[in-house]
Amino acid sequence: MAETVNQESTNPAADPQTERTFTQSEMNAILQDRLARERGKYADYEVFKAKAEKFDAAEEAEKSELQKANERADALKKQVDQLTAAASLRDLRAKVAKATGVPEELLNADTEEACTAQAQAILKFAKPGGYPQVQDGGDPQNRTSGSTRDEFAAWFEQATK
Repeated sequence: MAETVNQESTNPAADPQTERTFTQSEMNAILQDRLARERGKYADYEVFKAKAEKFDAAEEAEKSELQKANERADALKKQVDQLTAAASLRDLRAKVAKATGVPEELLNADTEEACTAQAQAILKFAKPGGYPQVQDGGDPQNRTSGSTRDEFAAWFEQATK
């Protein structure tokens, strides 16, 4: 099958509307040539990739034991810093809990001022001040003698008068 492609003529005297007709075999050859050139650009990709991997492995192997030990020490130092911060926070909360009487588990602030303010708010909410007033003053000695049945009967008589 023949295809037509417009090409510009290099001859200025030639008609600009001149068409060149290519056969299927010519088109296939042109395409094969272009594909080969494009594939040639990336032909050595796998070689370069393998060399880069070897370089990275050699660079890792060249690290001295001192560098590896320093990296491990840095990681351990970071972990110790985190544990120290957690312990100091726990101590701070215990100090505020002891000073205010609020259980340590209820405090979750990060600074002493914030913990103290939080403890004061908890104490204000809890309203420590004792029990409500009761008729006999809460003293078991003020109970009248007799059985519960007698006490109920006496109360009922008094309530219905």
